Amino acid sequence: MRQVGLPDAIKSEMKRALRLEYWTLAWIGSIVIVMYLAMGSSQAMKSAWLEDLLSLVPAIVFIIAAHFERRAPDDKFRYGYSRVNSLAFLIAAVALVSVGGFLLFESVKSLWMQEHPSIGLISLLGQEIWLGWVMIAALTYSVIPPVILGRIKLPVARTLQDKVLHTDALMQKADWMTGLAGVAGILGVGLGYWWADAAASAFISFAILRDGVYNLRISTAELIDGMPRELDSEDIAADARKLEAALNAKYPDAEIRMRESGRFILVQITGVANSENIMAGIEPLERPWRLEIASVEIPSSVSER
Repeated sequence: MRQVGLPDAIKSEMKRALRLEYWTLAWIGSIVIVMYLAMGSSQAMKSAWLEDLLSLVPAIVFIIAAHFERRAPDDKFRYGYSRVNSLAFLIAAVALVSVGGFLLFESVKSLWMQEHPSIGLISLLGQEIWLGWVMIAALTYSVIPPVILGRIKLPVARTLQDKVLHTDALMQKADWMTGLAGVAGILGVGLGYWWADAAASAFISFAILRDGVYNLRISTAELIDGMPRELDSEDIAADARKLEAALNAKYPDAEIRMRESGRFILVQITGVANSENIMAGIEPLERPWRLEIASVEIPSSVSER
């Protein structure tokens, strides 16, 4: 995070985001342990457990990226470390695609081979009970923290324009949906529908893979210097469009290029005769702290005068 030049409100939100991610590691970590202990041989439980485990990745890479973003430019990294946030976004997206694809393959294979899951009885406090009830209890617990954390993170992600945090919030949504799908799968098996478990797992896996592919496309565009994208879609960001229109109106003969560097928008202006007060007269952006003029190239005919 670039502390210098950032508004105090943004710095405060960044600290809040870090606290939320540490809470995420604690809560989701406890869910992973509970789900592992109750997993049994259920494919849906396995998928739900792996997704919960996977949902730790965005939180971890966010914390690491935030640590590096604070660093000032040095001899090895003259442009600073703001782009580490883009790398973290790519890592989170690749993790989603990899695990989602693997789980979908496993689920389809179980359906194709007609594998019948076995959910037997266990002894608990001297009583024989169906393991499915234990699984359902674990899945119910896995729903509650993600619902709360996801709702809190979304507005913070929008304020910070942080795609990693936004992906994490979406993962929290996927987590509670996974929990509900898992409950349906376990109940289906209990009612005698052997395919319900694998079908629930396939539904979970497809949701993970879809989010992963979506985020992978956006993160790749960011790393190859594409135009800044919206936080929640592949569309070009509205504030980037607004800035481009304002600069083109002020410098009709100049070439305007912009790209995203983490949460920042970097602008390159080529062919400007007067490089003073570039932003003067331009309507302020919704998030002016995002803007950085990366470089201004003055035509040689002007610079030689």
